[in-house]
Amino acid sequence: MKKIVIIYGLIAGTIVGGLMLGTMPLWDTGVLNFDNGHLVGYTTMVIALSMVFFGIKSFRDNHAAGNITFGKGVLIGILITLVAAVMYALAWEISYSQMGDEFMNKMTEHYFEEMKAEGATEAELAEARADWIGYSDMYKNPVIRFAITITEILPVGLVITLLSAALLRKKDFLPPTQTATT
Repeated sequence: MKKIVIIYGLIAGTIVGGLMLGTMPLWDTGVLNFDNGHLVGYTTMVIALSMVFFGIKSFRDNHAAGNITFGKGVLIGILITLVAAVMYALAWEISYSQMGDEFMNKMTEHYFEEMKAEGATEAELAEARADWIGYSDMYKNPVIRFAITITEILPVGLVITLLSAALLRKKDFLPPTQTATT
């Protein structure tokens, strides 16, 4: 099980981390922004975390004689997700070291522009600014930032894990291919 978790976790982490690092320059050019960046980010997570499904299936087919319990599938999926999440957070730390303050300033500006467009009062804006300053100060702590970043990807991995474990516990769902023997 450990080998499958490591292999599929590293593949998922490489995909999600690599795509994050690869798309970060698109923020500078304006191709990605705060309106479409979430869609790209979460799509990348789903693509990368598809490795959870393949990892659980690989274990079921190659190490569990075609049978896997829901609990074992969840365990494998969560562990793969954790490996990918750590790699995702490390990729964010690399990106953040290159453009952190600038990115945070743009995000803050975008957030307050949205609030104004939605009709926020000056009192609401002032309260939000005070909250945002506290959040920004907290986010400068790399341990807290790392933990926050991991919480972005974990729910996606949990959903994919639960779906994969539920589907793959059924023997007849994508059964292993039988090789002909002579």
